[in-house]
Amino acid sequence: MAKRVVVTGIGAVTPVGNDASALWNALVSGVNGIDKITRFDTENFKCVLAAEVKGFDPLAHFEKMFAAKTDLYTLYAMCAADEAVKDSGIEGKIDPDELSVYLGSGVGGVNTLCEEHAKCENQGPRRVSPQFVPKMIINIAAGQIAIKYKAHGNAMCISTACATGTSVLGEAYRAIKDGYTTAAICGGSEAAVNPLCIAGFQNLQALSQSDDKDAASLPFDARRGGFVLGEGAGVLVLEEYEHAVARGAHIYCEMTGYGATCDAHHITAPDTEATYTAKAIKDALKFTEYSADKLYINAHGTGTHYNDLAETAAFKKAFGDDAYKLTISSTKSMTGHMLGAAGAVEAIACVKALETGIIPPTINLTEKDPECDLDYTPVMAVKKDIDTAISTSLGFGGHNACVAFKKI
Repeated sequence: MAKRVVVTGIGAVTPVGNDASALWNALVSGVNGIDKITRFDTENFKCVLAAEVKGFDPLAHFEKMFAAKTDLYTLYAMCAADEAVKDSGIEGKIDPDELSVYLGSGVGGVNTLCEEHAKCENQGPRRVSPQFVPKMIINIAAGQIAIKYKAHGNAMCISTACATGTSVLGEAYRAIKDGYTTAAICGGSEAAVNPLCIAGFQNLQALSQSDDKDAASLPFDARRGGFVLGEGAGVLVLEEYEHAVARGAHIYCEMTGYGATCDAHHITAPDTEATYTAKAIKDALKFTEYSADKLYINAHGTGTHYNDLAETAAFKKAFGDDAYKLTISSTKSMTGHMLGAAGAVEAIACVKALETGIIPPTINLTEKDPECDLDYTPVMAVKKDIDTAISTSLGFGGHNACVAFKKI
């Protein structure tokens, strides 16, 4: 018999706030987390903006030695996990064999990779740190979190590029629903604001080249010209419903579905026919009762030309004429594109929208693209009576993922 899955904890480190409460307050207030890059000199770069995490001091959370041998993406993940676990109150109230970790990333310890490669090239192989591999590998955040909380269930790293955070939640949901684990600490983390990654995305012509932070990340706007790279982490605690009730946990909402497909079309471009993005959405809602006028969608909404067209087409294919009753927004207009962390942070936005009845806006959406003609909640947050929320994510390689949540 399928088990019910609920959200009992949330945690975040983001460009607009370094905990879940600060994140949510910023999103509903329309705070823009994008600004000039401070991590390196951008003189020779066409792209000069990013959504950096601000005011994050690793030594406020970790011992100096641990911080030194741990990549920033893992530190972000562990901080978000710590908040989510404390919020859930699950530590010490679950059999460690029944606690799992599902933590993904798009590029993992890429800062470490760049630093150690430079050492090898400039100073010779003996200067490469013996910590290089365990610091850099993409699964290490999941491993570190499992070690900290003695989680002896599955400790899984999933990477589906920009769909990672959503894929991770979905796979954890299925594991709990099918009885393979009782609870999971799950989400995504990314720390890729460095010269190599900016140059790579820039030369791929994926990034906005605007130098105006309020005219850079423009999902569904006619002026859009690419995404803005963000960073940070989002983590949720998913738990089997009866277990959560028995221990008196605060339940935010129920997770009711997950859909995952592949366009099998192109390594970077979405299929503008959007057939399989629409299928992922429909699969996520297969077992969820909803009405379109009470459904909120946190869109992938990157602000790249073809992504926004494809996603709009997907909503129309999935919902038909009811697409015009939907309330949709892209919080990437504020956080930038957090790559592997995006889906998890956007799932938190869905959870909080259900809890508060507030729809976060797509800021700076002032010149609507006539081909993106749905309700994308321009500029300002709105109050709305919703009872269902979904988050959509699309990734390089054609990955599509969608998760669904319901008031309980």
